[in-house]
This record gives sequence, C-alpha cells and structure tokens, in this order.
Amino acid sequence: MQNQCPCGSNNAFEECCQLIIEGKTSAPTAQALMRSRYSAYVTVASQYLVDSTHISQRANYAKTDIEAWAKESSWQKLEVLACKNGLENDDLGEVEFKAYYRDKKNILQIHHEQSVFKKENGTWFYVSGRIIPPPKSEAISINRNAPCPCGSGKKFKKCCGG
Repeated sequence: MQNQCPCGSNNAFEECCQLIIEGKTSAPTAQALMRSRYSAYVTVASQYLVDSTHISQRANYAKTDIEAWAKESSWQKLEVLACKNGLENDDLGEVEFKAYYRDKKNILQIHHEQSVFKKENGTWFYVSGRIIPPPKSEAISINRNAPCPCGSGKKFKKCCGG
C-alpha cells in the first residue's frame, strides 16, 4: 500500500513529491516545488531543501538547522492559499501557504508564508519567504469542542488541544 503524499495532493508520495525530492523529475511549477519542499520537511530530506534553495540564498540556510526544525516538528498539513505566476512558462512565481505543525512542546503552530520562487535553466528554486503574522482575531483561543485547525477531523480537545 502506498503512502499518501504529505503535500495534500491526494496522490501517492511515490508518484508525487518523492520523485521531485529524489531528483527523478523536476518540479514543473513554483507551487509543485513548494509542495515538494513541504514534503521534504515532513520526510526530513534536508539536503533537498538546501539544493532547492536558490544558490544566492544558500548561505542563509544551514542544513543542520533545517534538519533540526524538520525533526523536532510534527507536520500536520499544508494549505495552499494563493499562487501568482510560477507556471511552466514563467520564470518567477509566488505561493502563499500555511503549514500546520506541532513544535517540540507539542503546541500547534501555523507557519504562514508568502514565498518567492525563480526558475533558472528550467529548474525552479526557492528564493525567499515573508512570514505573515496572524491577525489578532486568529490569535484567540479555540473552543475545545471545535474542529481542530490541523485538519484531522477530530475535536480540538482530542487532537492538538489535548
């Protein structure tokens, strides 16, 4: 039985992001690269995360730091909110997303980012990301009987709030 891809595509990991992470195919769009990078965090493929970062930015990202964050986090789900350009015939693209995860203290976190991607010689690279802080209305406490925001389908108190 094949595992579902963590990127949320509803495809098998072996037929989706794993092919990109292992270099068997390249990401056709900026969104596909972003999804593969999320899957790389889930599977702790830290070398891929370094390699898929634009060469001009790699000095800003230590493989050991990437690996530590990937390992200490329990990745819950990816939510793509918007894409601007970044299609197969584009050279630049932006993807806004939220990555839900539990930190090393098991506290639910939401990494909300607007990422910039650049294609060079037919290959997409992550260039930079701007963290988008939650509006004050999102920072309020969650009712314990409400559905968990991680998307598990469970009540908050039986999932991330437990």
